[in-house]
Amino acid sequence: MDFDLNESQSLLQDSLRRLLADSYGFEARKAYLASETGWSREIWARYAELGLLGLPFAEEDGGFGGGGEETMIVAEQMGRHITLEPWFSTVVLGGGFLRHGAEAALRQEMVGGIAAGEVLLAFAQQERQSRYDLFDVLTTAKKDGSGWLISGRKGMVLHGDTADHFVVTARMAGGQRDRSGIGVFLVPARAEGVSVRGFRQVDGTRAAEVEFAGARASHLLGEPENGLALVDRVVDEAIAALAAEAVGAMDVVHGMTVEYMKTRQQFGKPIGSFQALQHRAADMLVALEQARSMAFFATMAAREEDALERRRNMHAVKAQIGRAQRFVGQQSIQLHGGIAMTMEYAAGHYFKRLTVNEAAFGDTDFHLRALADMGGLVQAA
Repeated sequence: MDFDLNESQSLLQDSLRRLLADSYGFEARKAYLASETGWSREIWARYAELGLLGLPFAEEDGGFGGGGEETMIVAEQMGRHITLEPWFSTVVLGGGFLRHGAEAALRQEMVGGIAAGEVLLAFAQQERQSRYDLFDVLTTAKKDGSGWLISGRKGMVLHGDTADHFVVTARMAGGQRDRSGIGVFLVPARAEGVSVRGFRQVDGTRAAEVEFAGARASHLLGEPENGLALVDRVVDEAIAALAAEAVGAMDVVHGMTVEYMKTRQQFGKPIGSFQALQHRAADMLVALEQARSMAFFATMAAREEDALERRRNMHAVKAQIGRAQRFVGQQSIQLHGGIAMTMEYAAGHYFKRLTVNEAAFGDTDFHLRALADMGGLVQAA
């Protein structure tokens, strides 16, 4: 199979690589991190100029008609610089719900604003009791005339403190853990009854707790009471993007570690000259390359129309990528020694991002159990 990029994909990769190399050095990132929003509005505008924010949307909706391969390219470059902007929450997650669940009129209304960098989205799904189960929903949606009133609390809403609209899962019928009866709603962040408390995650990225107290939804996305199918599809695509982002981060931290081993002296010689440490660096490289292959697989598997097969594949992706990024991150910290634990050195920041990435939409153990329950990745004939 040919994994080479075509001309337009190479141009996209090179353009983003140059932008981030020029504008997203370690010191610049620390400045963005310390800003009021926790990310750079200026860089966000540059993303819009490059077409990154409208990339996966159809041209008839105001986008650029990109696919999973283009999303993978962007995600990997974002991972290489552990960027802070809400690209993942707005374009991958929020954009996924619009692409797969919104009517044409709503897509055409919103996509132009997203592509221009003027509209930010956030996915409000996780609740205190739900852990990683996407179907565990206590937030309610009650019919009110021609609309719906949303009530409940959502936590760990990525970039929820700067979002203009929330994509919210809420129960329309059934019990807390029923897979049916779930709706997906678009709720304006400034609607009456919406309150937001922002905070930083361990890697510095912004998130929020959001409370809906009878907040009026502006639109229902997907099929009424069958929203879980839409959620699963968007989350599967998001897992593919997270896999590519993890590969970008692991690639940088592996190179950083090898370079440090060449210069750090111990007993009068570089620590990279010791065979035991060479073996550990080689094991990091093997884990990285396995993860890279799995990221390619994730991009292809996300297109699978059979929901059960797609979910099985994504369980495998998340389990393998999670194991790899945990290993590479931990080895990097150990091989760097104490310097890696300081805020002034980049390795620790990459490790934090990899740790947060592993936990997103289910950690390694969660996906291994789920894959085992489904009988593994390959079914016997």
